[in-house]
Amino acid sequence: MNLRRDVFQAIADPTRRAILLLVASQSMTAGAIAANFDTARPTVSKHLQILTECELLKQEQNGREIYYHINAKKMKEVADFIEPFRKIWDDRFNKLEAIMKNFKSK
Repeated sequence: MNLRRDVFQAIADPTRRAILLLVASQSMTAGAIAANFDTARPTVSKHLQILTECELLKQEQNGREIYYHINAKKMKEVADFIEPFRKIWDDRFNKLEAIMKNFKSK
């Protein structure tokens, strides 16, 4: 059975978000990634599988090692989707800040 993974379900998990932050700066092996967590290696492998299935991570074989790295194109798609919501909230906070400044001055 081939399950389709949802990107937003994948990034809802704090461990998977931490993995994305780890590999954002450099490619890492599963073992190097797992060394940063207090969970069993198979658990981290499952997280890597989910991130790879929803295309947030890519795998690259280098000799016997498999390195995981960010799929920048997919991350940009996610960021592009979220951007309008960020703008809405920025506008709301700016309005609130203006109201608070006006209230303080009175």
